[in-house]
Amino acid sequence: MADALLLRDVHRPPAPSLWPPAPGWWVLAAVFVLVVVLVLAYRRRCAGRRANALALFDAELAHADTPTARLARSSELLRRAARRRRIDADRLDGDDWLRLLDTPTLRFVEGPGRLMLDGAFRPAVDARAADAAVHLARERFVQLMTGRAR
Repeated sequence: MADALLLRDVHRPPAPSLWPPAPGWWVLAAVFVLVVVLVLAYRRRCAGRRANALALFDAELAHADTPTARLARSSELLRRAARRRRIDADRLDGDDWLRLLDTPTLRFVEGPGRLMLDGAFRPAVDARAADAAVHLARERFVQLMTGRAR
């Protein structure tokens, strides 16, 4: 009877292959691809909103011929955009208005941004000072329109 029973060594099964991966790895890869697609779509949307805001600002200022007119248009656009952040922004005046526009990087209370208060009502404005104020206004307008306001 001992001759009829043939015993052999236990063999290990072959190691699992690397391809195709386990279902968990497929899920992880799908989640990774989804996150990358969402981040890219969000960045593209933000870039589009910024480009639209810049185009709107530039189109409005294209009709202004003098530095005084450019300041007036810039101030009007800023007031309209600031209403997205604060409902009574169009009724603010003086330093309250400038404090609303202030950010850590864009200073309106002191510096060239102060020209936004009365530059539109002056008979003559220095073109360089007006350009500096309009540049600040343009950047703040984009921040307010894209929702990245302070």
